[in-house]
Amino acid sequence: MPMPSPLAPTDLFAHRHIGPSDAEGVEMAKACGYDSVDALVDAVVPQGIRLPKALDLGAPRGENELLEELRGIAKQNEIFTSMIGMGYSGTITPPVILRNLLENPQWYTAYTPYQAEIAQGRLEALVNYQQMIVDLTAMPVSNAALLDEGTAASEAMNMCVHAGSGRRTFFIDEHCHPQTIAVVRTRAKGLNVAIRLGDAGSADLSECCGVLVQYPDTFGEIRDYAALTDKAHAAGAQVVAACDILALTLLTPPGEWGATGADIAIGSTQRFGVPMGFGGPHAAYMACKQDHLRRMPGRLIGLSKDAQGNPAYRMALSTREQHIRREKATSNICTSQVLLAITAAMYATYHGPEGLKAIAMRVHACADAVACGAKALGATVVTHKWFDTVTLDVADSAKVVAACEKRRINVRQVSATRIALAVDETTSVQNITDVLAALAEAKGKPVPAESADSLAVKGATRIANRKSGFLSHAVFNTHHSESEMMRYLFRLCAKDISLVHSMISLGSCTMKLNAASEMIPVTWPEFANMHPFAPAAQTKGYTRLITSLEKQLATITGFDAVSMQPNSGAQGEYAGLMTIRGWHESRGDKHRDICLIPTSAHGTNPASAAVAGMRVVTVKCLENGDVDVADLKVQAAAHAANLCCLMITYPSTHGVFEETVREICKITHAHGGRVYMDGANMNAQVGLTSPGEIGADVCHLNLHKTFCIPHGGGGPGMGPIGVVADLAPFLPGHPVVKCGGDVLGGHAFGSVSAAPFGSAMILPISWMYINLMGAEGVTRATKYAILNANYMAAKLKAHYPILYTGKTGLCAHEFILDTRVVKVVTVDDFAKRLMDFGFHGPTMSFPVPSTLMIEPTESESKDELDRFIEAMIKIKEEIGHIESGRWSATDNPLKNAPHTVRVIAKEEWPHPYTREEAAFPLPWLRAGKIWPTVGRIDNPYGDRNLACNCPPVEAFADLR
Repeated sequence: MPMPSPLAPTDLFAHRHIGPSDAEGVEMAKACGYDSVDALVDAVVPQGIRLPKALDLGAPRGENELLEELRGIAKQNEIFTSMIGMGYSGTITPPVILRNLLENPQWYTAYTPYQAEIAQGRLEALVNYQQMIVDLTAMPVSNAALLDEGTAASEAMNMCVHAGSGRRTFFIDEHCHPQTIAVVRTRAKGLNVAIRLGDAGSADLSECCGVLVQYPDTFGEIRDYAALTDKAHAAGAQVVAACDILALTLLTPPGEWGATGADIAIGSTQRFGVPMGFGGPHAAYMACKQDHLRRMPGRLIGLSKDAQGNPAYRMALSTREQHIRREKATSNICTSQVLLAITAAMYATYHGPEGLKAIAMRVHACADAVACGAKALGATVVTHKWFDTVTLDVADSAKVVAACEKRRINVRQVSATRIALAVDETTSVQNITDVLAALAEAKGKPVPAESADSLAVKGATRIANRKSGFLSHAVFNTHHSESEMMRYLFRLCAKDISLVHSMISLGSCTMKLNAASEMIPVTWPEFANMHPFAPAAQTKGYTRLITSLEKQLATITGFDAVSMQPNSGAQGEYAGLMTIRGWHESRGDKHRDICLIPTSAHGTNPASAAVAGMRVVTVKCLENGDVDVADLKVQAAAHAANLCCLMITYPSTHGVFEETVREICKITHAHGGRVYMDGANMNAQVGLTSPGEIGADVCHLNLHKTFCIPHGGGGPGMGPIGVVADLAPFLPGHPVVKCGGDVLGGHAFGSVSAAPFGSAMILPISWMYINLMGAEGVTRATKYAILNANYMAAKLKAHYPILYTGKTGLCAHEFILDTRVVKVVTVDDFAKRLMDFGFHGPTMSFPVPSTLMIEPTESESKDELDRFIEAMIKIKEEIGHIESGRWSATDNPLKNAPHTVRVIAKEEWPHPYTREEAAFPLPWLRAGKIWPTVGRIDNPYGDRNLACNCPPVEAFADLR
């Protein structure tokens, strides 16, 4: 990009983010038949929806200057010692994990491990995570993480509803965390489930499908739920246990409660080395009994074998996912928290069972010291049996809170006379001394003379009643030195393909650059160490950052208000639909529950609509992939009395800017519905058009796509929603921190995430991206995303049909290669063979079965695009050898792909093609070959022989 002035910064960023140079851009446009990039874009994006003027986002900024500005914003956050608790704890991220995992692009730029052969490192780490959860909860099976504890609780409720009792009442113990209660209540609305809140110990559960309890509870009490578990089971109800993951190293785990144990265990793994980050991202866990296995949401990692009989991990039972089952899916969770789950698993790996127990014992000793000191000062310790949280009766809780704040400590004010104090791994002796000094000051008494150590010994309580062992597998007892841990982390990530290796051209997934300067601020202490419920006076930096980003996203989308609460794209869909539903209900139109969805929509759309309590009616698509407007008119008219909304993706899921989109919005509005636009393809809109310009009412944004938050191997993600003015009062709120609809009109439909601003710790990434690029840069990025896709399509169309294009013969930012014309191989063969070329395969069989959807993004250079194009042309040449009979239809490089070092190095080579043709089909592969570590995986075998925990060494021998 040209320098705006001689004194402009030399570290402007747009040309670093966008792959092709200006000259290459012209060359690529000419390959598509146009003289310039702008001429190509004008032919792609309909003039009738173009923005009338440039975005008001300011000029591009230099990296150093902008990082300094963000440092100033971060310093407006005051990090006090947090003793608030409520499910969020201070933790120490071991530096070896911080630098080599959380801050390592080999880990955070990888995609969801759908292509298991090039994701063995992440998959092994996730199996470790599952084993950790299984061991600590004493439950038979665990998934590979959910979004947060509140979401996990709501998913557990859904499992209870569908467990077979036919009951639709769910009991929540009143001692659960308030944010968890709020998220479950919201989910219950959409599922038409009645919520009862009270004391579970004395409740009649005969009409309930399940009961949720907190262990220890939100005020710190360790309750014995054995009798409750037996009572619930006798009444035909399921037991859901929300458990503190560290406490389970000492306490009886939920799998051992009563005669048969709890049915589902959920919770957060945040305190296992994941910073509080003002609320996220944090991996929630879920474990359950075997009979719940196929109802369990989220991803499940299992062990199978590859084509050579070697052990290999992959995602098991994938047909449960919403991309396949749509509105019948068990969950609308499309983004779990892989990066954070792996962090937690590595924390347990590094510390081992004895290390975790030592941390837990020290935490408990700190709580003992606080309780003992508080008693000596005349406070009444309300909690009878505690792990890390003690609740005190004091004369004036406001005085205690103020005295603590004076010493830079935050405590939880429960009532006018009651406070709760939560300690954690980071609690120091000085912290204990200071909080007791604050309590003494509030009571007008002298500071206790006894030391914290003395108080811990004097007030020691015994809570360690766990009898079963945990983390006995070798992986948790091997990597305790930093050298071993570092090497283990690098051995694992070396097995995976990520953006550090090559482009990941997945259509609809927008795997673009996650720049270093955007990522650096995430782990700054001012952002990482903030409790989500810290007082507003201490969170001014976050408030400024979030408010600024909300305004920028509102400008980009053309909307009036934005909510940052949804912490995944699917949660954004759900939140957007619930906002629309809340608006209808406010007008007395509670009966409006029909959601129109085109047949080409993402599978998350109907899944989200179902969770929001809507009935899905599909709308046909034409042969060219566009929405059938005539059928839309019929369906809208037929369901006018009950029409709630239409869900549409733009550009379409087929990668085309539909000319009729304004008409589609008008038809929906004319029949009383609102328009929800899926923002998955926003990377083709920014700066050129917008959901507001087109006529939509709500849109979610995938910040982990368009706005550069990394995919993290399958999470973290963020899915904020933008809305028009009259919907703003109905945006999600929060029971602890007022936000969204609570402050924009007071009609919030509820909460969708446990934290008020979702995964706030990763918001600096998107803020940095937008400000680095400025209005000119983000618009240019959109143009080059469109250019790169059309360039690839132009180069490949002589070899493969392009399935859908607009009226000018061009696509938007992605395109679909029709591989169905090739009869001798399958779409899977394409993806597996691309691994031999060092590439992750494009999106397979979506939205059209047996096709490949390719989205290169703007960040890929012309050289990288050309390498991928050359690989695809080479594969077509190889297919020709099969069609001609030169190679066998069953023994050829595509059917045998991917080829591992072990296969290539075998003495015998029985194939009709050479080792050279197998491993080095193109010359440039010799400069840096990426080797898959396993051959093609047998997925059916893995589903038939499901093994989802760390297998013993003998199991690996059996597979050979």
